[in-house]
Amino acid sequence: MTTDRGPADATTTGPTTTGPTTTGFTTTGPETNDRPDRTTGRAAGAPVPAPARSAAAVAAPARRRRVPTTGTALTYLSLVLATFVVLLPLAVVFLTSLKTSQEVSGGNALSLPGNWLNLSNYVTAFTRGKMLVAFGNTAFILFFAIGGTVLIGSMTAYAVDRFDFRGKRPVMVLFLVATLVPGVTTQVATFQVINSFGLVDTRWAPVLLYMGTDIVSVYVFLQFIRSIPTSLDEAARLDGANAFTIYRKIIFPLLKPAIATVVIIKGITTYNDFYIPFLYLHSEELGTISTALFRFKGPFGAHWEAISAGAILVIVPTLIVFLLLQRWIYNGFARGATK
Repeated sequence: MTTDRGPADATTTGPTTTGPTTTGFTTTGPETNDRPDRTTGRAAGAPVPAPARSAAAVAAPARRRRVPTTGTALTYLSLVLATFVVLLPLAVVFLTSLKTSQEVSGGNALSLPGNWLNLSNYVTAFTRGKMLVAFGNTAFILFFAIGGTVLIGSMTAYAVDRFDFRGKRPVMVLFLVATLVPGVTTQVATFQVINSFGLVDTRWAPVLLYMGTDIVSVYVFLQFIRSIPTSLDEAARLDGANAFTIYRKIIFPLLKPAIATVVIIKGITTYNDFYIPFLYLHSEELGTISTALFRFKGPFGAHWEAISAGAILVIVPTLIVFLLLQRWIYNGFARGATK
């Protein structure tokens, strides 16, 4: 005998619904929208994006980070002062080179010239100051001095780094001592040696001195050669190459950054040197640009406009070369310092 249970006695045992679901599963992910939004074009089921921050809230931290500090202000102030100190003498020399004798004697150093196209002082410097002959002598000395420095410096660095011999460490110590000894203290003995060879008052005297007294170039080449793996030398020796062939065909082509650095630094140093040409080149026809500019104090002692024009002629080539090749200078020093 069965008894029918009514609706009041029935017990529901179906799945429990939590939240918006109707299938008995609990949703724990981000809130989604099952229907596509026709206004925004967002697909069905895509998460609802968080409300965007205002532009003022985003820009506020950036503005706080850009507030200059005292250290930053002092840094920029020191840079401005250094720039002013460097450029002020150049500006005075340039303005003076464009003035006449009356403007130089009657005005101050920073007064503007009456005619900005007044090039008569440059013509005087070239003709009566013999600047063209001085440029030729300087170019001759530069060519042979830089070429000899590159060859001697790279060969010396290659021998010191790649070969083991007795006295290798004392040689490096002597190189270091040579860089610490002032060159002026040895000029008496050096002059006697050059005079014994009969090279005084010849252009070969400064060439030999520039080639034989540059220890810095040896260190520059040595740092670069140490970065070249010795496996290249070993592979070349297996093919029958000797030491000079390895240097000429493997080592030297890989030293292009170091060569560029040495050429620029040695060239600027030789170009601006005054002491050696003045001491060993007595004839006026053998003068370099530095000694030619120094001789302006004789016939043009009271004509600062002609002296300033000659100074500008000396400065411009160096300035152009440095601006065009400064990337090689900085890269060469940086690479040489980290290798």
